[in-house]
Amino acid sequence: MRAVSLLPAATEMVCLVGAREALAGVTHECDHPPEVRSLPRLTSSGIDHNGMTSAEVDAAVRGITDGSSLYSLDAALLRRLEPDLVITQGLCEVCAVSPGVVERAISGLPRRPEVLSLDPSSLKEVLSDTVRVGEALERGREARRKTEELRRRLRRVARAVTGRPRLRVACLEWLDPPYSAGHWVPEMVGLAGGEPLFAAPGEPSRRMGWEEVAGAAPEAIVLMPCGFDVRRTLREAGLLARMPGWEEIPAVREGRVWAVDANAYFSRPGPRLVRGVELLATLLHPEAPVPVPRPGEAARLTREALVTR
Repeated sequence: MRAVSLLPAATEMVCLVGAREALAGVTHECDHPPEVRSLPRLTSSGIDHNGMTSAEVDAAVRGITDGSSLYSLDAALLRRLEPDLVITQGLCEVCAVSPGVVERAISGLPRRPEVLSLDPSSLKEVLSDTVRVGEALERGREARRKTEELRRRLRRVARAVTGRPRLRVACLEWLDPPYSAGHWVPEMVGLAGGEPLFAAPGEPSRRMGWEEVAGAAPEAIVLMPCGFDVRRTLREAGLLARMPGWEEIPAVREGRVWAVDANAYFSRPGPRLVRGVELLATLLHPEAPVPVPRPGEAARLTREALVTR
């Protein structure tokens, strides 16, 4: 079977269930595991966010209002790859190629492949999708074994944080303007022993004002801009100190502000969300017996550092 993945999270699922050899093509954002980086790239982005601020990226994305997609799909390459299975999504047109673009490309193929669309909004659905991917690739048994390992890790975290104080946690999916982190992230916070602010499990992300962030008086803040790693987030951390009421937020006063690798562990609805839960647990409960962050996974932002950035 030949499969193409139009979603980085799906690429991770395919490899997790032991079907890497079935992948014929991936997206320009697929970077994990490292061996997929050499595969043909089927997509490209109309925005080069590397040299842009968060505000500039937000303005560019909101400027796409004519029904066009943020991403392009190489229909000619898709035709040459002759896939039996196309794994795509319908959850977010900012995160991946839109369903309309995919359908137009597939309709032009001489033989229509099977299409598997992943639209999770919870950890449970992410794990279920992993099994769906495995079954579609005839790796159902391995997929079920791997997802059970992930569930065991989640149960270990739950035991480790049981009975500990639950801090009120603000997770920000974007910084300028601020967006709440929704979908699976509130569930992750709850599993890690925190009380999520601004969104309930399964609710979508939404734009907020800094006054709302400060007014909620979070006891912990986790910065997880969609698609950013820790270094990219730290580049813009200085703008936080200029926000109204920032220095009076309990999380800031107590030194509980962190930047995390959102691209790896929070933005993508894939297997590594489980590692994200472990990260949150050790940030919120450093005394709990959970795996500690490795270099590059998380960084604490002190008040002094924020003021001087």
